[in-house]
Amino acid sequence: MRPTPSRQLGASLLEVLVAILILSFGMLALSGMLAFSVQMPKLAAYRATATSLAAGHIERMRANVQGFSDDSYKETMTYNATLAIVTPCAYPACTPDAMAALDKDDTNQAIRKQLPRGGMRVTCNGTCNGLDGDIWVIWQEPSTFASLNTVTSDECPDPTGAPTFTPFIDPKPRCLHVRFKL
Repeated sequence: MRPTPSRQLGASLLEVLVAILILSFGMLALSGMLAFSVQMPKLAAYRATATSLAAGHIERMRANVQGFSDDSYKETMTYNATLAIVTPCAYPACTPDAMAALDKDDTNQAIRKQLPRGGMRVTCNGTCNGLDGDIWVIWQEPSTFASLNTVTSDECPDPTGAPTFTPFIDPKPRCLHVRFKL
């Protein structure tokens, strides 16, 4: 009499390969999520820095209302632009316009130091005598996922709005827009 064949104990090679394939798809999805989660704190830090810089510039304008109403705080666009050197003024020669020029220079220097390729734009709503306007802090983030498309998620300034400036080209920058009233 022949012994009866015993049942297979364990997994076949094909079953192991399918299990490894399923596991590798799960690991790929997990690695993509990990890369996204590592990038998000840095992007949030850029936005927090931009918010702080915009608030600081608004406070400077609030301290020099005369300079704002004289149109001295208007800034067409300093993103991707060469900054001019401003000579500090000394008391009593500091006029509201000279203080505004110094404030703009200080803010632009801070933006350039703290945000990659940073810049700003400041406009008045109507005339500057109304003491309200808009400020945009603009910077270039490292390449991100398509879900962070700047076309849908940011309020970048319109290049055709007065005063006009050169439109943004790819890669498009990130923008923080703040409306203010002094």
